Amino acid sequence: MDTVEGPVLVIAGPGTGKTEILAARIANILLTTDALPENILCLTYTDAGTVAMRSRLLQFIGPNAYRVDIFTFHAFCNLVIQEQADHFGLRNLTTISELEQFRYVREIIDAFPHDHPLTRSTGDLHFEADRLLALYEIMKKEDWSSAWLAERVDEYVATLADSPEFLYKRQTKGPDGTVYKKGDLNERKLREELRKLEQVKAAAASFDDYQRLLQERGRYDFADMILWCIAAFKQNSDLLATYQERYLYLLVDEFQDTSGSQFELLLQLADYWDAPNLFVVGDDDQSIFRFQGASVENIRRFAARYQDSLTTVTLTDNHRSSQLILDGAAGLISRNLERLSNDKQLLAMNPEVATLPEPPELVGYATIAHETVAVANRIAALLEQGVLPEQIAVIYRNHSQSDEIIRFLTGRGVAVQPRRRADILQGPLILRLL
Repeated sequence: MDTVEGPVLVIAGPGTGKTEILAARIANILLTTDALPENILCLTYTDAGTVAMRSRLLQFIGPNAYRVDIFTFHAFCNLVIQEQADHFGLRNLTTISELEQFRYVREIIDAFPHDHPLTRSTGDLHFEADRLLALYEIMKKEDWSSAWLAERVDEYVATLADSPEFLYKRQTKGPDGTVYKKGDLNERKLREELRKLEQVKAAAASFDDYQRLLQERGRYDFADMILWCIAAFKQNSDLLATYQERYLYLLVDEFQDTSGSQFELLLQLADYWDAPNLFVVGDDDQSIFRFQGASVENIRRFAARYQDSLTTVTLTDNHRSSQLILDGAAGLISRNLERLSNDKQLLAMNPEVATLPEPPELVGYATIAHETVAVANRIAALLEQGVLPEQIAVIYRNHSQSDEIIRFLTGRGVAVQPRRRADILQGPLILRLL
C-alpha cells in the first residue's frame, strides 16, 4: 500500500479487505503526491463494487471521495462517449432492450436457408436464440471477430484426426460388423464433433448480421461501448492522450473478472508510461465470470507485461471465516492447476469467528432430487430447533439449480427469499408473444 508509483499486483484472497486496500491506496496517493482526486480512476466490475468503493473511500478522505472517478468499465466508456459525442457520432443511437435482442436474433434465424447448420424444421424453430445471444456477448467482451473465431475453429479441426480423444481406446465392433483396432480413428465420433464445429462457425458468421441490424436500427448494447472506445483510442491518439493525461493513477478491483476487451482498454490507458501507476487487485482462485468473457489469464498477462517493474503483494489475513472453513477451502482449491501460486495460506484473523468449532461437512447424494429433499429436510429441522430463518442460506452455482428447492420448500410452507430478480422474459406469456 505504501508503493505509490509503478505497477502493483495485489493477490487478495476472500475476506482479506480488497476494498479497504484500494481506498487506502487512493488516500495515500492524495497524501504523498501532488495528484488531485480528479487524476485518479478506479474501475470496478459491478455497480455494487462502485457503491462499496465510494462508501469506503468516504471514510478515508471525506467529501473528496466524490471527486475521484469510480466507474464500472461500461460506465467509464459511457462517460468517454458522452464527452466525445461529436467524435463517436452516436447522438441518435439508443440502448437495445432485451426484447429487441430476442426479436433481432429471431429475424436472423428466420432468414437462415433451409440447409443452414442452425436451421430446425421441427420443434422450437428459434431454439438457438439464447445460445446465439450468449455467443454474441462473449465475442464482444473478448473482442473476437467472426473471421477470427472461424480461423480458430479451422485450426482446431486440423488437429482432430490426431487427437487421442477421437481414437478407439480398445478393439471395438461397429453396428455393421466392422472391427476397429485400438488406435483406429473413430469416424463416427469425429463426424459428430465436426458437425458441432460447423454450427459454431455458422453461429459466429451470424454475429455480423446481428451487428448490421443494430447499426441499421440505431441500437447498441453495453458491450459495444467498450469496443467503440478501444477502436476510437486506436484511431485517434489525441483522444487517447486526453484520458491518459487526465488519469495519472489507475486502480482496478476484481481484476480476475475482467474480460479480454476490458483488459485491452486498460492497457490503452496505461500505455503512455513504461511503468504505469496501475494498481490491480484480484484473486486467481475467485474468477467466477469466465463465461461472461472473464479469465484469470489476464492476471498472468499483467504480471508478464510488467515483470521488470512489478510489485506483487499477497494478502492472507482473512476477516470473514473460521480457520476450519479456510483450511477446507484450501484443500479443494489447491487442486486448481491454473493457480498462480499454491503459497496462499489464508489465516483467520476475526476473533469472533476464527475458532468456531463447526467444520465444513461434505455430503453426496445419488440424484439432484435426493439432494433437494435432504436440504429441505435439514432446513425444516433447523427451524424446528429454533434457528431463525434469516440465519439460514442456500448457496448454489446458478439460478436454475435453485428453482426446484424453492418449489419444494414453498410446498412445505417454508417461506423463502430468493436473492435474485425474476426474469419476466422467461415467463410463458412473454415467450408466446416473442
